[in-house]
Amino acid sequence: MPVRPSPRPAAALVALLVLLSGCTADQPEAAPDRPDDSTGASVAPEVQRYVALGDSYTAAPGVPLTDVADGCFRSDGNYPALVAAQLDAELVDVSCSGADTSDVTGRQLRGVPPQQRALTADTDLVTVGLGGNDGGVFQQLVSRCRSVAPQMGETEPTGETCPPALDAATTDRIAATIDQTADRLAEVFRLVQQRAPEARVLAVGYPQILNADRTCDELPLTESDQRAAAQLAEQLDDTVRRAAEETGVDFLDVNAATEGHDICAEEPWVNGIVTDQRRAIAFHPFVEEQEAVAALVLEAVRAAD
Repeated sequence: MPVRPSPRPAAALVALLVLLSGCTADQPEAAPDRPDDSTGASVAPEVQRYVALGDSYTAAPGVPLTDVADGCFRSDGNYPALVAAQLDAELVDVSCSGADTSDVTGRQLRGVPPQQRALTADTDLVTVGLGGNDGGVFQQLVSRCRSVAPQMGETEPTGETCPPALDAATTDRIAATIDQTADRLAEVFRLVQQRAPEARVLAVGYPQILNADRTCDELPLTESDQRAAAQLAEQLDDTVRRAAEETGVDFLDVNAATEGHDICAEEPWVNGIVTDQRRAIAFHPFVEEQEAVAALVLEAVRAAD
């Protein structure tokens, strides 16, 4: 599951995981290799126009440099930008922090046009990274325990611990919401196929945000919430995968590609509870995660060729 000054759910997958408070994540010692020029060169002739639809895990708020002008907090260092640079393709990035599947066809906050408007008959690559914000799941969780203000300029936590929030009833309700998201995602994929019939469409999953067996100050969950959140995260990824399979869209397994780089890992690719204005807002991906997703997209394009 971006953030706006008065956002809807700000994190995509984090929506399912965050009952939080803590400190800044440690600086990763090493970053994954950026997709190299040879990979980009091999597929560049095949992709002329690339459209990126998505939420904050595509927009990558806080990754330098982030454009805050329209409230979408979209970075020019996010994975769509990295992919387009390697492909030497025209990029139309309409990802927006807080977006859910309804923002594909409906006008978004602050007057941002529906994301579907970017889709044209001459589009030949589309990535879709949505689903984590549907049903207000993130908002449900963070309304119980929100220790970092959503504004980019506010970084100080307001508390040190979070009370247990994922009781059985809450977990069941969130699980039902996630399950319903599959149909909405399938509708989005079909719409993309209709509006961009020649495009290769890729469904982008979410990264590994937590490890059920590993806790830290940056993600201070109770043991029960940790287990429940891990199950919900897995369900969300399965939902995106299921919708992709139903519509014949290729699924990119970002969770597998980012395994071992959760918030509490030695080299996290997702930020913890405190916004780092030099790297990423709270609970959102660092550039390392965006580089890993870019590599998956390039690999998928190359495989199609």
